[in-house]
Amino acid sequence: MQKNKPKIIAFANQKGGVGKTTTTLNLAAAFCERGRKVLILDLDPQGNASTGLGSVAEDREFTTYDVLSGGLIEDQFIIKTDVENLHIIPSTVDLSSADIEFAATKDRSKLLERAINNSDVTFYDYIFFDCPPSLSVLTVNALIAADSLVIPLQSEFYALEGLSQLLLSVREIRSAGNPDLRIDGIVLTMFDSRNGLSLQVEDDARKNLGELVFKTVIPRNVRVSEAPSFSKTVLSYDTKSKGAAAYRALAEELLLRPK
Repeated sequence: MQKNKPKIIAFANQKGGVGKTTTTLNLAAAFCERGRKVLILDLDPQGNASTGLGSVAEDREFTTYDVLSGGLIEDQFIIKTDVENLHIIPSTVDLSSADIEFAATKDRSKLLERAINNSDVTFYDYIFFDCPPSLSVLTVNALIAADSLVIPLQSEFYALEGLSQLLLSVREIRSAGNPDLRIDGIVLTMFDSRNGLSLQVEDDARKNLGELVFKTVIPRNVRVSEAPSFSKTVLSYDTKSKGAAAYRALAEELLLRPK
């Protein structure tokens, strides 16, 4: 066991468009504002987290594919971002064939765990995994390697139905190789307090899931949507926006949750 091993948090939801990457990036930036050092591993072949932090696809010489295939995180894989103490290992479409390429690999669900255990990552306080919108081998690797899970949940109809499948998968992961995996919380995203549906989803979520649901909700905010097109987090793009305030509040809430 490494000394000062960083806490590893996976951000996952098999449904797309729920604000998963947005939450990963902005929460990481909010942690860094509070003096934490964060490394993001972009595990989504779409590479939105990488692009959102200024990594140009054509310039990505090394990616998370190299981490999985090589079993090690090397210094040259890591890219510094414009946010102090926030680094990222980017992804490319190469990852989209991971299910096929690693099909015959022994212990293929533990490739990421092995790579992290083989690497000196003690510089970081946290490692964040931005997972693809599916329960693929990449997401399974993330959940096997993670200490905990944050689930972004869009405030829309059917949101809770999709969540039940993910919670079932968490139970299977606990049985299959990571018995200590815990759920840090579920964060309601794209929340519109003027919309009756958002309020209903929040009510249902809190009734059914109780303390698992973060008190902080992430509002539907144009600044949050605009920031990635400028390769910035919303905390850098418009530091006084409602979106930036919400992610700072979420960071505070997550940091105060029991270990």
